[in-house]
Amino acid sequence: MRTRTALLAAPLVSLALLALSACGGDAGDGEGAGGGASKAGAKPDRPVSVKVADSEAGPILVDQSGRTLYGFTKDKGGASSCDADCIAVWPALTSGSEVKPGKGAKAALLRETERAEGVEQATYGAWPLYYYVGDSAPGELNGQGLDGEWFVVSADGKLIQKPV
Repeated sequence: MRTRTALLAAPLVSLALLALSACGGDAGDGEGAGGGASKAGAKPDRPVSVKVADSEAGPILVDQSGRTLYGFTKDKGGASSCDADCIAVWPALTSGSEVKPGKGAKAALLRETERAEGVEQATYGAWPLYYYVGDSAPGELNGQGLDGEWFVVSADGKLIQKPV
């Protein structure tokens, strides 16, 4: 229920930020109103990147803070099939600006796809990228293999479907 409220509140936050920027905010930042504040999983003006880190499962994708990124086997053709209830447990990797490749990540595999809510979600290879709420610290792999549908993503853009 919190996620639904947050998703419904996001457009209101964007409208409020747009109104504030029209009242004298600095329009010269090139980002537009909000700077990514309404996008789930991202902080305003915070650079987001995807890099490769060593783990129990081998080299996997993580974000700039070392948090594990996952793929969902029900996603097809680079599009997310994770609905609002799903996103409550598996937040999408989104950003107010372009997600950049970090150490070991292949720029050619890093793209974005538009979610139903209108936000851009980072993809790597064919997989939209997600966090797992059960991972509370960098390097944790608590979502690996959950429901036989959620797996960490390797540096070559494939899901690693072995248990850890």
